[in-house]
Amino acid sequence: MRSKILFVALLLILISSCQLGRFIFYNFADIKDYKIFPKRDLLANNNPFVFPKGKSDAARVPKGLTIKGKEVGFDKFLSENKTVAFLIIHNDTLVYEKYFGGYDSASIVPSFSMAKSYVSALIGCAIDDGLILSVEQPVTDFIPELKKNGFEKVKIRHLLQMTSGLDFKESYYDPFGEAATFYYGTDLTESTIHLTLKREPGKAFDYTSGTSQILGLILTRALKGEDLTHYFNRKLWFPLEMEFDGSWSIDKNNGIEKTFCCLNARARDFAKFGRLYMHKGDWHGKQLISSKWIEQSTTPDEFEAGTKFYKYQWWLMDGDPDKAFYAQGHLGQYIYVNPKRNLIIVRLGKDYGNVNWQSIFASYAMTVD
Repeated sequence: MRSKILFVALLLILISSCQLGRFIFYNFADIKDYKIFPKRDLLANNNPFVFPKGKSDAARVPKGLTIKGKEVGFDKFLSENKTVAFLIIHNDTLVYEKYFGGYDSASIVPSFSMAKSYVSALIGCAIDDGLILSVEQPVTDFIPELKKNGFEKVKIRHLLQMTSGLDFKESYYDPFGEAATFYYGTDLTESTIHLTLKREPGKAFDYTSGTSQILGLILTRALKGEDLTHYFNRKLWFPLEMEFDGSWSIDKNNGIEKTFCCLNARARDFAKFGRLYMHKGDWHGKQLISSKWIEQSTTPDEFEAGTKFYKYQWWLMDGDPDKAFYAQGHLGQYIYVNPKRNLIIVRLGKDYGNVNWQSIFASYAMTVD
């Protein structure tokens, strides 16, 4: 009996303190991973904003889809494709809200890489507050430890646009790779300051989570003692009148935020972030982020290897006449924003299913005014 207790105790120590132990025990990233990491809390507003519910009329709510020549009900389609939450907000009115697989409006879902778009917003707030001079400021102004790795020419803009030239393998299947190190590791600062470059900045687009973690460390250094979650809480979370408490996962107790992922919230509160961007940073008459930043963040720019489909940690609908944009996370987490149609769609899931969700969003957008 004592040997079993000792084994369990040693296993728990291994899991809590060792990257490899966490990887072996938890395996690949899961929708319930918010439970396995330490966190910092975000506080609900005592007077939350609640999207008014509209009538579910045929003009605004999808009834079905034609899949391989067969008509499939929309609810069934969502359920069969691993969706746990799907919200449609048109003209600031909640016209569709459904949950599946035992989830409901109070269920927590981790953002995964949707958090990158929130980090972009916080960079904008920090520039508004004078904590960061501009996107042209060198990374090494905040993380001088990276000078030895040749980061002097890397600017914040390069990080935001994923053109920094960072050497980072975006694979979660290698327990010793960078992605697993960042996700399961317990010292993100140490891991970040050891990152290197594979090319000069501004030469090619290369999506990497390490890039967004560097942005998070820049914010942490710029805040000079205030933790990033607290700054986020007072600048955006609480002012957005969130209905529920949330959290941001951190690498260890009293550690730093996993800014490439791991913001934990409910579907309705994710939708409010989309609403903020749809209204160009204005929230009921108060400008939480400058409209200029919103515009810069979501307008394509091909300067120094910028692309038509990505800008400042947001994905852009390349070729879309509506110029919609979206935050996207692992397992198919989405906040889709279409300002022209006054439309927000939130899709959260256990997996992507067999679906191109961007095309679903774009097709639905064409049906609303």
